[in-house]
Amino acid sequence: MGLVRYSRWVSRLKTLNSQCKPFLSATSSFSSGTTAGNENPGRPGPPPIQVALTEASGRGVFATRKIENGELIHTAKPVLSHPSLSTVHRVCYFCLRKLGNTDTSQPQRVSFCSDDCKKQAEGFYDVEMRADWSVYDDYCRSHGLKYPLLVKRLACMVMSGAAPANLLDILQPASLSAEMISEMEAGFGLLRSTFRNSNITDEQMSFLTKQWYIGILARIRINAFRIELVEGLYDDLLSSAAASIEAEAAVGNAVYILPSFYNHDCDPNAHIIWIENTDARLKALRDVDAGEELRICYIDASMDHGARQSILSQGFGFQCSCLRCLSGD
Repeated sequence: MGLVRYSRWVSRLKTLNSQCKPFLSATSSFSSGTTAGNENPGRPGPPPIQVALTEASGRGVFATRKIENGELIHTAKPVLSHPSLSTVHRVCYFCLRKLGNTDTSQPQRVSFCSDDCKKQAEGFYDVEMRADWSVYDDYCRSHGLKYPLLVKRLACMVMSGAAPANLLDILQPASLSAEMISEMEAGFGLLRSTFRNSNITDEQMSFLTKQWYIGILARIRINAFRIELVEGLYDDLLSSAAASIEAEAAVGNAVYILPSFYNHDCDPNAHIIWIENTDARLKALRDVDAGEELRICYIDASMDHGARQSILSQGFGFQCSCLRCLSGD
């Protein structure tokens, strides 16, 4: 499915409830697609889910009531996103919506699909446009890297005061090898030098330490989603994981909070799709009982058992033990 994520492992038990509660009440970050049990039918109610600890996979998302097949469980907006370098001039620089007409006479120009997106982008755009990112982008392009672009954007958001430096601390980081850390250090040096060359002061960059850079990348590495736009009428989409597989090429990557708590299953009962922009939609693939864990598939569910296990192990760091894999299917 092109979902670049990883399963959630056991996190800080003593602070789990206090960490999750703000996101379960922040309707600006996500909302329900139904009004079931909502006293005010004119407004969407809270999503029928809760975040809790699983027996073996850390945090997970559970249904608080019966969810019907095809039901829109909730939507979510990213806390961080960035277009891919190959599409940066063909999509909105904020929401990644594909642009109808692009000005080919100005290939280095980025655009926004609306005044609203341009306004929301002020949290990073003013700082970002002060620097020359050609060397940094070439580094990412030549090494096939996409996540350092998200770190760059977050750093700009922090410098402008639009986001705290610990924005992603609630997310579980990946375990990094010494080789991975060594490779990340090169990107850190380029990011620091790019900001410094644009007259960003050391005081403004006080948070931008090697530890911060690597910590952010470690969280993005296993929590970022690859955004593939389905582009079609939502009501016409089949309630199938195939909707994501059939999506067009990725337009970028994004990090979400609540969707990052969904664990993996090769026979999922929910899936995540993007229609026109980075607004994520989580939809049930079958009836889900109250108390049942909601799971999505991180990869192409149509692959055979061996291929799935290989990709999950190499790309996500775990051996899948879902019922489908245990059966050898």
